Amino acid sequence: MNEQIEQIAKRLAGLRDVLDISPEEMGKVCHMSKEDYLLLESGQVDISVGVLHRIAQKYNIELTTLMFGSEPKMSAYFITRKGKGEAVERTKVYKYQSLGMGFSDRKADPFIVTVHPKPEGEPIFQNTHSGQEFNFVLHGRMLIQINGKDLILNEGDSIYFDSSLPHGMQALDGKKVQFLAIIL
Repeated sequence: MNEQIEQIAKRLAGLRDVLDISPEEMGKVCHMSKEDYLLLESGQVDISVGVLHRIAQKYNIELTTLMFGSEPKMSAYFITRKGKGEAVERTKVYKYQSLGMGFSDRKADPFIVTVHPKPEGEPIFQNTHSGQEFNFVLHGRMLIQINGKDLILNEGDSIYFDSSLPHGMQALDGKKVQFLAIIL
């Protein structure tokens, strides 16, 4: 697995250690077995944003702190210059670039998400997390699957949805898609 996933895994293990949380409890928070949770801490499997969001909400930690390892410090405003947001590639397919990680006590987490095309017939990774999500397609086209329903979004299209429903995205036309995702 890539180094960024390994770093997130280390932060999860460190958080659990500092807060004296058992693997069983963390598994419950993440809606998975203790064994599956410990696989996340091993750094050998992908860690979804949904799982990180659940942990962040439960333990009152900034989502971007888990993702990137730095604490937000700004409380009046925070500027992210073009192409400068901290980024993490969860897998070879998904890349998340944070646009607000320096602002503390955020009510929402904005990201530029880049999704690369996958081989034909490969299933769409499904994710769930509490709250709501807004996606606005900046470049390309994508299939977004929400609760089993397939929807096509073109450049300039947007969608607002209940993110507790299973959802996943896939780039279309053999090209990458980029979209603004705001997780509330």
